[in-house]
Amino acid sequence: MTIPEMFVQSGALAALGMTMVFGFLVIMVICVTLSGKIIHAIGADKDPAPQAGPAAQADTGAVTAVITAAVSEYRKNT
Repeated sequence: MTIPEMFVQSGALAALGMTMVFGFLVIMVICVTLSGKIIHAIGADKDPAPQAGPAAQADTGAVTAVITAAVSEYRKNT
């Protein structure tokens, strides 16, 4: 096998490989798009209703206190 024949064969293999990857990506995009449409159609993309009440407010207060303490400690150390 001569060098020009090897170049032709390697070019053909490269083109075949790129075509296979492109085809796979097209199929993947189609599947993801269809999945998104199905999920949207059945309503599974909606967030659940936010919880209201004293438990949710207590958690928010605790998180705020922890964040405030962490920022204060960071500012002391820098």
